[in-house]
Amino acid sequence: MRGTEFSKLKAFAAIIEEGSFVRAAARLRVSPPALSQTIRGLEERVGVRLLNRTTRSVSPTAAGETLFARLAPAFSELEGAVADAHASRDRPAGSLRINVPRIAAMRFIAPILGDFQRAYPDIALTVIIDDMLTDIVEGRFDAGIRLGERLEKDMVAVKLSEDLQMAAVAAPAYLENRTIPRHPQELHRCINFQWPGGGNIYRWEFARGQRALEIAVNGGLTVNDTELMIRAALDGVGVAYMLDYQVRPWIEAGKLIRFLEAWSPRFPGFYLYHTSSRQVPPALRAFIDFLLARR
Repeated sequence: MRGTEFSKLKAFAAIIEEGSFVRAAARLRVSPPALSQTIRGLEERVGVRLLNRTTRSVSPTAAGETLFARLAPAFSELEGAVADAHASRDRPAGSLRINVPRIAAMRFIAPILGDFQRAYPDIALTVIIDDMLTDIVEGRFDAGIRLGERLEKDMVAVKLSEDLQMAAVAAPAYLENRTIPRHPQELHRCINFQWPGGGNIYRWEFARGQRALEIAVNGGLTVNDTELMIRAALDGVGVAYMLDYQVRPWIEAGKLIRFLEAWSPRFPGFYLYHTSSRQVPPALRAFIDFLLARR
């Protein structure tokens, strides 16, 4: 294979991975028109259209999907070889793509970003905030962070946090003229949470001993963001049901009152996970070690 053909294939793969000619061109440090000409040359070389293009989107044709499926493992092996070569240097290097829900990004990633970049300037880190539980293999990520109960069994998992517990809370002003619930069935005016992406409304889960309940609560407000839920609870809108560590500072400050603790279940905390492999890429290993040292 000539060098120009390899460059065309890399350009083709970059467009699919980025989902955009503009982003792929920026990644490859070429102009979009030059990239478009490169793809036309590749399509002429193979004799078939590889990409469907509109003014707003780009997607692979059936032939393009087949070609990329063959190319991706080969490019992965090449990048692994380059990463291994980098590993022989003083500092790990290469690209690292992490998929993480917003709640975990704020807790684990945001506090270390600056220090990690300064410690490993040769690692090109991409953090994608995603509350949709994207498949990291399909999405071409090196690793992700999820709650333990949502992990696939074939993944390598590294525990990042203690077990978690839910917490039902409300502002003192809201509870002033209301009875504090002692049983989940006694809940009043709740703040509902809708899973991101137009998903279902979360049914509040409670457990005590052998008894378990799932309740579709009533209330005049539904949100799909936990920060907004906290703000609403602090403003006296109603009862919120969240991970305990999210509301602990306001409980300790007396701005929120916790109840139903005996009914609030515990469950596995957050884990960083990645696909099973004989050798973890140096950039990923450095990232994992950095997280564990500062959790």
